[in-house]
Amino acid sequence: MSAPLLASSGGAYFGFIVYVAIVVLEIAGWWLIFSKAGRPGWGAIIPIYNVYLMCKVAGRPGWWLPLFLIPIVNIVIAIIVGIDIARNFARSAGYGVGLALLGFIFAPMLGFGDATYAPRSGD
Repeated sequence: MSAPLLASSGGAYFGFIVYVAIVVLEIAGWWLIFSKAGRPGWGAIIPIYNVYLMCKVAGRPGWWLPLFLIPIVNIVIAIIVGIDIARNFARSAGYGVGLALLGFIFAPMLGFGDATYAPRSGD
């Protein structure tokens, strides 16, 4: 292999490692959020089931899951669920929007932080 090819692949490996670290950190954050809410933490690694758990932690019915599959509607539903999760952990609506749109930052903050789960109603 030529030297420029080897040098350029190093950046790709670094980017991949950063990506994996961010994904693992977000999964760990959701795992802890689910555990604090009395749900199975391992649900954070199961696709679709983790969205169902988010709805339940938010105090929303499980039938909201299909709404996450509808384009545009899924963004609105994610924000609503994020706000409800944040409120159940005594956080602001802005924190909930951050949880929905920047989950890789806000989920670890909520999961690793000292917030406790206190559902408002229905859960």
